[in-house]
Amino acid sequence: MASRQIVLDTETTGLEPSQGHRIIEIGCVELIDRKLTGNTFHQYINPESKKVDQGAFEVHGISNEFLEDKPFFADVYEEFLTFVKGAQLIIHNAPFDVGFLNNEIVLLEKKLGQSIKPIDQHCQIFDSLKLARDMHPGQKNNLDALCRRYFIDNSNRQLHGALLDSEILADVYLAMTGGQIGLVLDDASEEGANTEEIRALDKNRQSTLIQYATQEELKMHEEYLDMLEKKSGNTPLWRTIS
Repeated sequence: MASRQIVLDTETTGLEPSQGHRIIEIGCVELIDRKLTGNTFHQYINPESKKVDQGAFEVHGISNEFLEDKPFFADVYEEFLTFVKGAQLIIHNAPFDVGFLNNEIVLLEKKLGQSIKPIDQHCQIFDSLKLARDMHPGQKNNLDALCRRYFIDNSNRQLHGALLDSEILADVYLAMTGGQIGLVLDDASEEGANTEEIRALDKNRQSTLIQYATQEELKMHEEYLDMLEKKSGNTPLWRTIS
């Protein structure tokens, strides 16, 4: 069965659902077998009586006036659940977004007078921030820092936006978890495997010609390492071992 993942982000009126803050935007992009499919879910949401905090507005630029004619969470919940149900949700700082989603579900329960499962009972939750902290301890691991570290273009990210941020996070997640998955060395039964006998090189063979880099090539190499160091904020591995 194909592996289905949904990269998700939300924007909110503030930082704490316990203070009445609400979700005002949900953005999701779909990955199947680690490939972007182009399928997305994106919705702005009217937070009802709760107003957007000034601090939150400065982060995402979504105004109260813009949200006035948008649907309520109750109106979009079924479509949202259909899109994410059964998938692994990849979220940067998952407790924040999951907490807000489950708070919206609790409010919906009260409105409908019926029990509704929390989002983490419909989906497996994967926190990409925890992964980043494990991989890069003691370093900045917000989305902008990770884009710099993995050379991902986020030049369009002037303000936070749920769909744009989920698209960027998908690229970051794939970069963080990328690399070679497997290498068949000794199973000749694999289709297309090389069945030719492996032989040791003759120790009396002619020495291999060593082609050293020119001074110009060494200069270009150093300039490239300077560029990597500037973009990532870290010393390239080459310079730590050479």
